[in-house]
Amino acid sequence: MTAHEAREALKPLPGWVLTGGTIEKEFHFKFYSKGLDFAYAVGKIAEEQNHHPDMLVSWKRVRLTFSTHAINGLSENDFIMAAKAELTYLTTTASPRSG
Repeated sequence: MTAHEAREALKPLPGWVLTGGTIEKEFHFKFYSKGLDFAYAVGKIAEEQNHHPDMLVSWKRVRLTFSTHAINGLSENDFIMAAKAELTYLTTTASPRSG
């Protein structure tokens, strides 16, 4: 995938950034436990899809980084997984929880 193609594929994914051969985004949460819930949910999807991000869980933040290791760059699967992460974020942050 060219850099131009990657920039085009990122247009419907707000907040995602192209950094070399990866795409990444930092998600923010009101509670640390919400970030853990999100990371776990993304991890389950990654296992189902056999396409795993690098994840960094921090205080009220989770950073996801996608790339396709087999090709040492980006593939369509990275953008599909980014979109699935976006949907997961919306459902994780919308569900009630005291934290």
